[in-house]
Amino acid sequence: MAYLPSLKQLTYLVALAKELNFTRAAEACFVGQSTLSAGLKELEDGLGIQLVERDRQSVSITPAGTEVLERAKTILTASEDLVEYASASGKPMTATIRLGVIPTIAPFLLPSVLPEVRERFPSLKITLREDLTANLLSRIADHKLDFALIALPYDVDGLLVEELFDDGFWLVAKEGDPALKGKEVTLPAKMAERLLLLEEGHCLREHSLQACRKVDIRKDESMEATSLLTLLQMVESGLGIALLPEMAVKSSLLKNTDLLAKELSAPVPKRVIALVARSSTAHLAEFTALSNCIRDQFGVHLEKSKTTEIKPSRL
Repeated sequence: MAYLPSLKQLTYLVALAKELNFTRAAEACFVGQSTLSAGLKELEDGLGIQLVERDRQSVSITPAGTEVLERAKTILTASEDLVEYASASGKPMTATIRLGVIPTIAPFLLPSVLPEVRERFPSLKITLREDLTANLLSRIADHKLDFALIALPYDVDGLLVEELFDDGFWLVAKEGDPALKGKEVTLPAKMAERLLLLEEGHCLREHSLQACRKVDIRKDESMEATSLLTLLQMVESGLGIALLPEMAVKSSLLKNTDLLAKELSAPVPKRVIALVARSSTAHLAEFTALSNCIRDQFGVHLEKSKTTEIKPSRL
């Protein structure tokens, strides 16, 4: 029979790759250093390849070890999902779901969706984490989150993906701005040069660049915003124009400002709101239920509130 590594050995490898120190890796695994070293030696002997390079000064993972490491993480994650599945078996919709949400979705979608989720599934508990897309997907891979609400396009290869609804982009500028003139609003190159963006790391930045088909625009980093609120303040100060997703426009974000929002001419550029999870998730029933709830509650809400112009309102 072919050699099969144990989950404990794979855990030792993952811990060592993270710490790059035998003492700290052993402490993380709650074993002695000699036990961890012996387990890794058994793993190397069983697989017939060197996984770790070590001397008195440093520890590193070999190229072959790096390949084994990625597979080890997948196996350990699937094993954890298996245990969760067994624990939740026969008790659907009673789990605690760790949900990640990106900052350009969370404040606009969650207030209307979470009360509906609580009403439909009173025994389902949801904990929240707001973060950038890359960080959320990393936490899903590390089994620190169960699901994440993100915006596509984004690289979600290997994940379970449920597309929920489209979220079109609107042009936002000060009243009287030439970019808003005319019945149909377009974003020509000379206007795109005035486009204000969120800082690197926000997927909305890339979506905005794709929307104006100017992905090679070089922007002054001193003119980048850290949040949508800051972005709007920059627009209101006359520094430029911005593209906002429809869910943000239809919220109260523009209230008491001098800003006007208009939908871009067809074909309207858009992002796609999606719920993602590990393909091996033990919470498939919750994944499906949450997807349907969001689609029913928020996707339909956006469709019903369609309009061609959002005018500023003041107290």
